[in-house]
Amino acid sequence: MACFGAECHWRDMLAFSWDIAPHDDQQSIVDDLIKYQPRVNARSFQVAYGRTPPRRVRRLGNEVIEAIFSFETDAARCDGVLRLPIGDPDRAWVFSSSITELKGHEEPILQRRPTGIAYSRNFGGANWSDLRSVEQAFADREPTVLIIGGGQAGITLAARLRLLGVDTLVIERKARVGQVWSDRYHSLALHNQVAINHLPYIPFPPNWPKYLPKDMLAKFLEFYAWAMECNVWTSTTFITGDYDEEQATWSATVGRSDGTTRILHPRHLVFANGVAGGKKIPDLPGLADFEGEVLHTDDYYSGAKYKGKRVLVVGTGTSGHDCAQDLHGHDAKVGIIQRGSTTVVSVEAAAFNNTVHYQENIPTEDADLIGTAATFQLLQRGYQLNVQKMKEHDKALLDGLRERGFKLDFGPDEAGHQMKLRSRHGGYYLNCGCSELIVNGEIGLLQWEEAQRFVNDGLLMKDGHIEKADVVVAATGYQPQEEVVRQLLSEEIAQKVGPIWGLANNGELRNMFGPTPQRGLWFLGGGLSQSRVYSHYLALQIKARELGLVEE
Repeated sequence: MACFGAECHWRDMLAFSWDIAPHDDQQSIVDDLIKYQPRVNARSFQVAYGRTPPRRVRRLGNEVIEAIFSFETDAARCDGVLRLPIGDPDRAWVFSSSITELKGHEEPILQRRPTGIAYSRNFGGANWSDLRSVEQAFADREPTVLIIGGGQAGITLAARLRLLGVDTLVIERKARVGQVWSDRYHSLALHNQVAINHLPYIPFPPNWPKYLPKDMLAKFLEFYAWAMECNVWTSTTFITGDYDEEQATWSATVGRSDGTTRILHPRHLVFANGVAGGKKIPDLPGLADFEGEVLHTDDYYSGAKYKGKRVLVVGTGTSGHDCAQDLHGHDAKVGIIQRGSTTVVSVEAAAFNNTVHYQENIPTEDADLIGTAATFQLLQRGYQLNVQKMKEHDKALLDGLRERGFKLDFGPDEAGHQMKLRSRHGGYYLNCGCSELIVNGEIGLLQWEEAQRFVNDGLLMKDGHIEKADVVVAATGYQPQEEVVRQLLSEEIAQKVGPIWGLANNGELRNMFGPTPQRGLWFLGGGLSQSRVYSHYLALQIKARELGLVEE
């Protein structure tokens, strides 16, 4: 007990528990360290060589000494973060422990990279391209891991598993890796900065813009899959899957572009298709009577074809704002319909949360380690403190929105857009210019509570006038991921697993990045930073199970 302060927090990332396990009090920290130590035999704690050295920093308003340390267990080499209050440096405030690599199964990178000279010598004259074609065909073997989705989550996980020697196949329903990005609306760019979005092993070029256009990202993902030798079947659809408890394998039916199907038998099935399912168009009163075009933002590409048209956008989240701004830029007459309060923050102020550790001139790997050290309790406190800074920074913008009648909120418990993201993966907008267009009246603002119903030529308001429209764009989000599980696996498995994403009782994301109640079923999703960080932990969890290090 003497090693930890009256307030103390420990987040274990597989090093002791083979789980992502947060602790927020002395007793649970000490009890679990005592419980796990005989099994893991943690030892050789020291300041981590070659990493960001101990330094004095300010975290959550507290002056602390922050240090990255290393240690080992019987199975792994690990790193962690320690924060010691300046006023009480003998007792830990924040302590994290994170698995870095499994002993005997280190990634073959840098000094351990293969020579590359043995391809033709050892394989009867076959070169690298020949061998890659054979490997990707899976004609004579089954993949150990089947990943559904060839976006950033699926590809980064495949890259990590390959370096761990786990035979992995990614299936992507679109014709190209990264096309999930290139098919989105033409004007889309990332709303957070490039520093937080690098992929593992191959960062983005140093001359690339802070806010990446979606087509640059799509092309990079395709290149990345090739460079990291990921096995990918494009134009391939996951049809259905069943799990054999006795054999501990899946029977996964996939459809190929030539019309054939194949049943694969992986031991692990990973949904890396985002954190949501199919598009959701709500049953809005009268929408079926509207005689104009109705489309979801998932089907929206460019406002060019709507020049001079009257367009109503339903929804004030990120996609709604982005599409409204794009339509305005193409000279459409745009109105945006707000159905509930929205968290709005400028992209500059959002960086108070999103990129703070990535602006401290330290390596991305160190920023990732520091960024994952906090338990939910600390994260929420940090978000709440930063919301106050955001309000001050964005005061003029927020005041302007209020004057226009825009309904604002600042997230659950005043913890901002980041807590909206964690709790519901929506309901916020990082302003890239659309808010100013609403404030100055260039984009109209309507409140759904003031409307009666859609009619053949627009939206009938309660005061009797009709907001004329030629097009309605539904920026109304997507079905939850559990609905995808229900459709592709079974009702039984969906019920067994339960909700996916959102906050669990311990503040972690439900059924993400770790084992689920259904053996052999995993979920990985979120933004680029989450894919980079948590693909590491998910890959090591799968590898550990393949080695028999984790009992199930």
